Amino acid sequence: MGKIIPEAVSCAQGFDSPLRFEVSEIKKAFEPPIDLSQDLDGCEDSNLDCAPHEKYILDERHDSSCQPALTNNSHEEESKRMHDSEFQKKEANDLSPMNHSEDARNNDERNDCDGGHLNHDHGNASSVSSHDWLDPSLQTHVPLVDVDKVRCIIRNIVRDWAAEGQKERDQCYKPILDELDSLFPDRQKKSTPPSCLVPGAGLGRLALEISCLGFISQGNEFSYYMMICSSFILNYAQVPNEWTIYPWIHSNCNSLSDNDQLRPVSIPDIHPASAGITEGFSMCGGDFVEVYNESCQAGMWDAVVTCFFIDTAHNIIEYIETISKILKDGGVWINLGPLLYHFADTYGHGNEMSIELSLEDVKRVASQYGFEIEKERTIETTYTTNPRSMMQNRYYAAFWTMRKKRAITA
Repeated sequence: MGKIIPEAVSCAQGFDSPLRFEVSEIKKAFEPPIDLSQDLDGCEDSNLDCAPHEKYILDERHDSSCQPALTNNSHEEESKRMHDSEFQKKEANDLSPMNHSEDARNNDERNDCDGGHLNHDHGNASSVSSHDWLDPSLQTHVPLVDVDKVRCIIRNIVRDWAAEGQKERDQCYKPILDELDSLFPDRQKKSTPPSCLVPGAGLGRLALEISCLGFISQGNEFSYYMMICSSFILNYAQVPNEWTIYPWIHSNCNSLSDNDQLRPVSIPDIHPASAGITEGFSMCGGDFVEVYNESCQAGMWDAVVTCFFIDTAHNIIEYIETISKILKDGGVWINLGPLLYHFADTYGHGNEMSIELSLEDVKRVASQYGFEIEKERTIETTYTTNPRSMMQNRYYAAFWTMRKKRAITA
């Protein structure tokens, strides 16, 4: 099957930026190998399923892998810190009397498991019993933050690409799709389809559904984890329900039964390449403000759709300003989501900042950037929630359609 993501177009056409790369080229974009553990955020408690307090909705939405990471300066500092830490750890291991075996000297190398054999990088193969896997010298260290990111991605796979996530998609995506459908009724008759940008696209399902409606759709995502996973599903799925995952196996709390915790989920529920996408569908990696603040992006989009996104900003005003800048005069901004500000609890952590506006203030700021509210209501929904869990966190999300005022000409 050929890649369903087209090649990059030039900045003159309005889509390029220094940070942009296509999903189909994601492996190339990540070479040389990067340290994914740099994709951090302010959420430190990864075992939030067991916490009854409402604050721990963070486990579902603002998990380490789900949201934007540190600033570029923080990336460099974190990378240097981790490199120094690993170097010191290696020196300590080299001097340790417990570390004289060949296996121990290769502890930091990548090991490939093939049946009952462990194939080391140096080419030797040895039979390994199940008990041997408990030997620390045979284990590869994975930072807990990376484990949390993967768990979050798995829950998002259910939300976007499993039949079990259909209820959440109906709650969140369907109102957006219905609104787009009603706002652009004659889009099929036009020579050029209307364009729609989806910042914070996650695993790409909403952007794909918008493309299937007849829009030139582009998803934007910051997280490497999200981009890697969306690339895999969008480009390499051959048939529906091709793979089986066990998304709730790590959730030990609020299970009604063992079978509920251990139940399998088949993905994807559809074959993306056969879904009927419109030519021009793409995914773009990078920070929303940095990527779309380029002058070539100004006035390029007919619609911007944000779903559970605007509260991921350090500065929500920058998001609103950027959305206003990239929309055409008369373009629409459709939003659905709460205001659970992602960086609200990170004050005092380095140079982190967080501007937390009320919904009333968000709408007031939007009006200052040329937006007029056309529709507004509240939608009750969940986010990556286990439908068979005894704990169900619900949001009363703001849903609106705003239109950018047309410039007044003399």
